[in-house]
Amino acid sequence: LRSGETFTGGSFGAASATVGETVFTTSLVGYPESMTDPSYRGQLLVFTQPLIGNYGVPRRTRDSYGLLKHFESERIQCSGVVVSDYATKYSHWNAVESLSEWCAREGVPAITGVDTRALVHILRGQGSTLGSLSAGAQPLDTASIAWVDPNADNLVAQASTDDIRVFNPAGDVHVALIDCGVKYNIIRSLCDQGARVSLVPWNHDIMANLSAYDGIFISNGPGSPTHCTETISQLRRAFAVYQRPIFGICMGNQLMGLAAGLNAYKLRFGNRGHNQPAVDLTNGKCVITSQNHGYALDDSVMPEGWARYYVNANDGSNEGIRHLEKPFRSVQFHPEAKGGPLDTGYLFGEFVDSVRAAKQAGLAATLSEDISASAQAATA
Repeated sequence: LRSGETFTGGSFGAASATVGETVFTTSLVGYPESMTDPSYRGQLLVFTQPLIGNYGVPRRTRDSYGLLKHFESERIQCSGVVVSDYATKYSHWNAVESLSEWCAREGVPAITGVDTRALVHILRGQGSTLGSLSAGAQPLDTASIAWVDPNADNLVAQASTDDIRVFNPAGDVHVALIDCGVKYNIIRSLCDQGARVSLVPWNHDIMANLSAYDGIFISNGPGSPTHCTETISQLRRAFAVYQRPIFGICMGNQLMGLAAGLNAYKLRFGNRGHNQPAVDLTNGKCVITSQNHGYALDDSVMPEGWARYYVNANDGSNEGIRHLEKPFRSVQFHPEAKGGPLDTGYLFGEFVDSVRAAKQAGLAATLSEDISASAQAATA
């Protein structure tokens, strides 16, 4: 760690070295999904679950939308992996390779035999810290490490798509999904609800063709939201004129908050895991959520027209915002939960239903105007 602590262990990934922000997740299962989550880009991922790798790595099967079923992107996104006990033998009917083989093939260093409890105590005490992971025969020269903070870069730009991609083209409503580092299950969840999804780059000029979209969705993503000035500007302009539903997840929540006038701050060690409680402030219901973020909105003073939507029951941090008049909402957690609990999957249904209702209302209004205009013409 940059703070001076050193941990040694055995290598089970690529024989290489890397630097990243050292963070931890309390997830008990789902390491293939976590490691391929773009929100972990640039990070050394510490698993608090002691035994990792026991069910191997699944085959790269794709669903009807062309998305990988068991991974959240096309490759491993974290810069390195740290575990207490790597399972050298795996057993699962769908596994095709070991975690070690996967990491080595994708050039990701990994270390086992680390006292992850002690490491997590350090991270909880001093906050997420830059770390260097070196695997190989050469000893680590701590004096020569080039400490580079990945959060200083626009990681969203690195994780986002370069081109517009369309999923489920036969869907009855058209949703623009702003890709800040989207997880595949977000795309899948929207498509499963019957939406046609246009995945657009993080800095896409959404205003140029705003009327073509029945709804707008902003995805999760890595790093600091303050780098995404173009996205924030686009959302701020959309808030002023758009009357249809807008929804954001994780990074999407932060970008909507910044566009509304809130500020974002870095959490000491973030919230990453599958067991984070969030309270819906509209009805007092507490849900257990999957989360992966290191930044949060400062909602101590809400802008005019906006209200807090969800709050974290553990640390009181913001878990969502909503507009009081327009159909704009966002959540900090992951309702698509891949992996994690399924408590909040209903939010996708609510969003697409609201998009569908807004579209039908717009068509009804247009039809009424056409009938009125025709009647006036006939009378004249």
